[in-house]
Amino acid sequence: MTRRRAGLVALFGAALLALAVEPATAQPSASTTVEQIWDLNLNLLYVAIPITILVEGILIYTVWRFRNQDEPKPTKENRRLEITWTVATAIILLFVGVASYQVMASPYVTAEAADQAELQGDDTEHIEVQAYRYGWSFYYNGTSFQNDAQVSSTTTLRLPANQDVVLRVTSRDWLHAFHVPALGLKSDAFPGQYNRLQTRATETGTYQLYCAEYCGSGHSQMLGEVVVMPQDEYEQWRSEQQNASAS
Repeated sequence: MTRRRAGLVALFGAALLALAVEPATAQPSASTTVEQIWDLNLNLLYVAIPITILVEGILIYTVWRFRNQDEPKPTKENRRLEITWTVATAIILLFVGVASYQVMASPYVTAEAADQAELQGDDTEHIEVQAYRYGWSFYYNGTSFQNDAQVSSTTTLRLPANQDVVLRVTSRDWLHAFHVPALGLKSDAFPGQYNRLQTRATETGTYQLYCAEYCGSGHSQMLGEVVVMPQDEYEQWRSEQQNASAS
């Protein structure tokens, strides 16, 4: 392949990359979790799309260039070319590994095993998520933290906007999975165990919650909502619930 043709292929690949990435970057991020996941996806696309275009371009050119050759000839050994693509592959894999590790190691992305009792931070809201056949219960600094009156809700999980929240996910009976796609949240719910999710919702609104693990005949009805509220409205709601529980 001549330098001119290689340049045209590279330019074509860059144009396709721009078209593919621009719509994705325009999407608002509803939480820090989904923002980091999208950033990783876009970084991988920056690498994958040009490589795909380049390889497919070389393949199409080769097929077209030698389409009339009835007797194929063996390729000659080219150590420089072999070393080049080996080093290039190693660099690409290193980039993918580092980028993935930075996101997967983030507490906002990866679920971690948690103890039954976990200390509450000053600036972090702790909520226990309990799955059961076939619904959801949520406890706000209540059952696990004895320094606060119990505040709970069913079906609807309420979160304060622009504040770190720790979700401790568990199950009352058997295996379920807590999943809120728009917020980038997903964790298995095991009976007698806790998985810890941390996030910061940045956009107020209502988001779909459902069970992502088949759990029986009522699995498809195991739905809920996550309502992200301004902090002052969230504090007012929790205060009203706390007063009602104490009375």
